[in-house]
Amino acid sequence: MNLGFQYPVTVVGSWPRPPWLLEAMKRRSPALADLQDQATLLAIKYQEDAGVDVISDGEQRRDNFYSFIADRLEGIRLMTLAQLLDYVEDKAAFESLLNALDVPAFAIRNPVVVGKVRRREPLVIDDYRFLRQHTPKAIKVTLPGPYLLSRSTWVKGLSNSTYPDGDSLGDDIVAVLREELQELASAGVDMVQFDEPVLSELLLAGRSATRTFMCAALAASSSPEGELERAVSLINRVVEGVRGPILCVHVCRGNWSRNEDVLLSGPYDGLMPYLKRMNLDQFVLEYATPRAGSPQALAGLREQSQIGYGVVNPRTSDVEDPEEVVQRVRELTQFISPDRIFLNPDCGFGTFAERPVADAPIAFAKLGVLAAAARKLRGI
Repeated sequence: MNLGFQYPVTVVGSWPRPPWLLEAMKRRSPALADLQDQATLLAIKYQEDAGVDVISDGEQRRDNFYSFIADRLEGIRLMTLAQLLDYVEDKAAFESLLNALDVPAFAIRNPVVVGKVRRREPLVIDDYRFLRQHTPKAIKVTLPGPYLLSRSTWVKGLSNSTYPDGDSLGDDIVAVLREELQELASAGVDMVQFDEPVLSELLLAGRSATRTFMCAALAASSSPEGELERAVSLINRVVEGVRGPILCVHVCRGNWSRNEDVLLSGPYDGLMPYLKRMNLDQFVLEYATPRAGSPQALAGLREQSQIGYGVVNPRTSDVEDPEEVVQRVRELTQFISPDRIFLNPDCGFGTFAERPVADAPIAFAKLGVLAAAARKLRGI
């Protein structure tokens, strides 16, 4: 995809759901599908009015960025983290971890494998077609990544009667995502982003992270290096031979709390050897907070790799100054050429439907900052 100008502005994916949509989701309203359409149209308008160049549907049809698969795949059950406590060996330690991380056990739900996983219906292709009908803009579609799904959905005591472990689940996860990606490519989607937030957790939390929130805590081995190798293999199997869309992976440090102290901190340097071996076009990364370290680490990627550069923080109410964003981007151009840089927030504005980190007016203002900064950088 070539937009014909530098510094395209895009989003990571999610948009805050309107209160009336949240209420309809809770009640399972018969009108839910129509309300999701209305909310998606509203998310489109916010993005277009803010000056975003590549838009998403705001994930308005999802409870969270990956739980929606429970509605579209066979063999998946949606469970709250509180319900998952029954299957954790050390319940007290897990509860303590959730409290320390500011994770609301009843507000965040996790898809869990309880049978053979196969597609009941497409994951996102219909969402893409709706979006394509209602905007002339380039479109980004987001999907949960294969490592996230093979780890976070496998829970001992629920999944092992069908899949002995998360590794055995991986083949079916790859098949589901690959089928979806091939359909998206054939339909002409501009960008496909795989969300793999747990990769930073493997790197930064280290060997102690055998019980982690984002991984569902329950399946990762004690070897971060082995897990990262697995993540590389899974994503490369999903995208092998697919041409057309810009293929991306998003790696963040958690987006469920405004409390920066409970979120992962540390540079991306240790991930670079693994990201470099992923057969992807773009890496969508957080750099709006000091927790991310120096962008110099990005020089470790392949020379042609694009960067989705996170330069506004979705978790704060303070709206950044466009000039501040311009300076951050110019710092990046010491290591990455301008034609390889996209501008985006660090993460989504409403990753979890009932736990959004921003409201729509703040999110709109922050996207406007990105668009203003892009204009300055382009010399407009």
